[in-house]
Parts: sequence; structure tokens; C-alpha cells
Amino acid sequence: MTVWDEVVGQEPAVALLRGAVEDPARMTHAWLVTGPPGSGRSNAARAFAAALQCTDQGCGFCHDCVTTLAGTHPDVTVVATEGVFIRADTARPLVELAQRSPSHGRARVIVVEDADRLNETSGNVLLKAIEEPAPRTVWVLCAPSPQDVLVTLRSRSRHVSLRVPPVDAVAALLVARDGVDPATAHVAARAAQSHVGIARRLARDPEARARRSAVLAVAPRIRGVGDAVLAAGELVETAQAEAKASTEQRDAEEKAALLRTMGAEGAATLPPALRAQVRQLEEDQKRRATRAQRDVLDRAMVDLLSLYRDVLVVQLGAGVELVNVDEDASVRQLAASTTAEQTLRRMDAVGQARTRLAGNVAPLLAVEAMAIALRPQG
Repeated sequence: MTVWDEVVGQEPAVALLRGAVEDPARMTHAWLVTGPPGSGRSNAARAFAAALQCTDQGCGFCHDCVTTLAGTHPDVTVVATEGVFIRADTARPLVELAQRSPSHGRARVIVVEDADRLNETSGNVLLKAIEEPAPRTVWVLCAPSPQDVLVTLRSRSRHVSLRVPPVDAVAALLVARDGVDPATAHVAARAAQSHVGIARRLARDPEARARRSAVLAVAPRIRGVGDAVLAAGELVETAQAEAKASTEQRDAEEKAALLRTMGAEGAATLPPALRAQVRQLEEDQKRRATRAQRDVLDRAMVDLLSLYRDVLVVQLGAGVELVNVDEDASVRQLAASTTAEQTLRRMDAVGQARTRLAGNVAPLLAVEAMAIALRPQG
């Protein structure tokens, strides 16, 4: 076992990162790890950080490896925003941190998991630190593609590109790591389109599978504008409920911890001096909930795209396996009742909805417009 075991299907990228760990001449101070969702950007970045700390170059067993992968190593900092952007007040402390020598390990590693969410202001805050870091500081930026990162940052980083891992590799990981039945693991890996995290959730969580099935059921039941509006409302309500479920308990725990730290736990009325801090926390939590809802909706759009992709595969007679192998009957029914041209038009509508959601269009408006475009035409 090594720290690289869970970076599945990424042999060229792993070879490049391992080579840099093993040979200081191939090492650089800033890296940009890119790849599509589910390719394992975060896993690769954490594995790289662990290997940099390990005296055995990533054995997977030592204290440095275990604590790095667990997120508790004192010299490895991981930044992941739950808001729409990484703000400047999050970036500024990293600049100071980057100048410090490691307190325990062999290097100070700063991983920015959502480097595509650095805006002009926060990116410029980090620029000088990334351009001229301390001798033993390593930056690892992660993003879907190089074009998603500010040009000033990507031009100063060495690029490592990840690919979509093979379905069989993801399924094998689910079987080996989580004890999932091989057949279930294969179906989950295909449905997740090789996204390791989503595949694991689908394989282990019946409710996640049920929610995905409900999303896919939207397509065949839209017959008119009324059906489209109702379906859009249900999709947005489901996303809101799922986002609330994933953040509600954490929000309450964060607020209780803040009040406890300020000595105001159980107070009926907060002193004016403390209200600003509580208000700031609530605003941060609201931003997190907004992003969580948009992420859930975007995933639903991806699932719908996968369904229409399967419909198109059947319509064109392409000899490739379906993504949604457990939705074969629904796929073939849609394929028989529509044309390839109509399917492509529907895929365009889903893609446009994703673009609108990314552009902060009101979720209900974006999803309603998409659902209306999915209804049968003429």
C-alpha cells in the first residue's frame, strides 16, 4: 500500500508527481493539477503532499502519510471553499503561512482545492507568494482545467493533467476499499461516469440511488408545459432539501461553537459587540448553502445529460455500453419515441441550464427553462 493507491487510473500523472518527489531536480515550487470532476484532483494533491512529507516517498503507513491524508498534518494546509468564490480574506493568511518554515515535516505544502474559484482580487493576493515562495514551501492548485485558473497563476505553475479514470478501475476500488458487491460497484461506477466520490455514494447509499432515479424519471414524464413547470419545481425543492440536510447540522454546531468561544452560550440576547461575528458566520453559512444547492442541481443536470447520451447512443446504433445500464427500458422507450435531432436539442437545453446556474441565474428560472425545452416538440 502507498499513498497513491486511491489515485486510480492516473498512471502518467502519478509517475510525474512521484518522479518529482524522488528527484529534487524535477521538483518545482508550484503545481497545477487539473482534471474533470471525479478524476481525483484532491486525492492526487493530498497524495503528493503526503509523499513530500514522507521519508520513504509516500509509504502510506508512517505518521506523516497518515496525518496528511487525514488532514491533520501541521505542515499541510488544505483550502477548499464552500462559497461561490475564494475571498481575499481567506487568501491573505495563506501568504503569511507560505513564508514560514515547516514546523515538523520536510516541507510546507499548501493545497488550494478550488483554485478555479479564486477571483481577480484573491488571485492577486496569492500571486506574489506563489511567484516567490519560501525555499521549502510547495503550492498545489487544483482546478477542472488550466483555463479555469487566472493566467498569472497558471503561468507560474507546473501543469499535471488528470483524465477520467476507467470504469473498471473505479469499480475495482469500490470492491477493494469498501467491500461493495462487484456488480453493484460496476453499475455505480458507470452511473457516476467514473467520479470516484459519487460512485462510492451511489454504491453505499440507497437514498442517493433513489434520488438519482427520481431525476432520471423527469425526462419521460414531461409531456407539456405544465409537466415541465411541476418537474422543475420538484428538482429545485429536492436540491434545496438535500443542501439543507447536508449543511443544517454543521451550521448549528458552528454557531454553538462560536457562542461557546465568545462566552455567550445559552444567552437570551447577544451583546452588540458579538452580533457582528454571529452575523458574519450566518452570511458564510448562507453562501455555503447556496453553493451546495447549485452543486446538487448541477449534478442532476449531469445525470440528465447521461440519460440523453444513452438515448442518442441507441438512436445512432453506436456499439458502446450505456452509462445508465439499470435504466435500459426507459432509455429505449425515449429513443423509440424521439429523433436523434430532438435528443441533441434536449442535451443543448440541459447544457444551457448548467451554464445559467454557473452564472448565478435564479435556479428555478434556469431549471424551468430547461424543463420546458425537454417537452416533445410538434
